[in-house]
Amino acid sequence: MRTVAIVQARMGSTRLPGKVLQDIGGRTMLARVVEQASRAKLLDAVVVATTTGPADEAIVEECRSLRVPAFRGSEQDVLDRYHDAAHAHDADPVVRITSDCPLLDPDIVDEVISLFRREGPDYASNVTARTFPQGLDVEVFSRRALDRAWEDARQPYERVHVTPFIYQHGDRFRLATLKADRDYSGYRWTVDTPEDLTFVRNVYDRLGGHGRFGWRDVLSLLEREPRLTDINRGVRQKSLEEG
Repeated sequence: MRTVAIVQARMGSTRLPGKVLQDIGGRTMLARVVEQASRAKLLDAVVVATTTGPADEAIVEECRSLRVPAFRGSEQDVLDRYHDAAHAHDADPVVRITSDCPLLDPDIVDEVISLFRREGPDYASNVTARTFPQGLDVEVFSRRALDRAWEDARQPYERVHVTPFIYQHGDRFRLATLKADRDYSGYRWTVDTPEDLTFVRNVYDRLGGHGRFGWRDVLSLLEREPRLTDINRGVRQKSLEEG
């Protein structure tokens, strides 16, 4: 078995269509996420899970350019897509990463994997009791937990968001949480709107197109230039039920 990061990506987006291939400092957002994930020392592989829809052929082409495997599955049932991708790539545990997090820090990926290995839960993450900025999300779970969720999850949002069935059923799964040294959850570093994209582009412009910076470098930048946070301050995060 291998520790495999599965990055979910598709061209469809309600608030920013085609966002995964938007340019950030000369690279697509998907490239930024894949590159950051690939820097994690405890990963054996990175796979992009996209859909069988015609529009997502562009993502497959980008994966060819990035020399990263692309798996194609259901567009609406993302849990099914993850399940099939995990089995196809012999993933256990599975590391869930989304393609709208171009400020992903590989050190945090390694920290969550280390927590999973150390404590041996069914699921470990830095999201269930959020203290990290939104946009640094990492979830690690066993393939057994993924299989159980795939078999038993019935609510539409449980199929779209992959992991709620696991972390909302603490009576059935053992959970572990990575917390930051203090609460940074008020920061929004994910990309779901044009304002979010502008914010991230500004970060890359200032810290370098190479992308080799960590989340604390971003914090330091925002301490020096606090007005950057005004760019997407008014963006509301969608609820799980909204998809």
